[in-house]
Amino acid sequence: MTENIKESVQQMSITITPDAMVEVKRLISQEKDENLYLRIGVAAGGCSGMSYTMAFDTEKTPNDSEYDFGGIKVLVAEKALVQLNGTILDYKSGLMGAGFSFSNPNARRSCGCGSSFSC
Repeated sequence: MTENIKESVQQMSITITPDAMVEVKRLISQEKDENLYLRIGVAAGGCSGMSYTMAFDTEKTPNDSEYDFGGIKVLVAEKALVQLNGTILDYKSGLMGAGFSFSNPNARRSCGCGSSFSC
């Protein structure tokens, strides 16, 4: 049974847009460590119950799924994949503010700032 769960988890996915990849690569180059992973996840909290997390990491755990986006190594903990399946990470720049944004088809409700959601 564990094998079936593992197989279905591997079929889940996230997408990172070209604009987000450019910004992540820029940030990695500032860190001066080409071996960094970008860890994407969720945590309890925020206006709507769950919030998105993003951070650089140097460690991969056995419970992480790893993706490669144009040389960017992305880690997502298996327990977060269900909530993030189909999510698109984008980056917008402009005079009114710049930043990363998540578009999550699993979110039933999102807050106005776009950084938290509920499934």
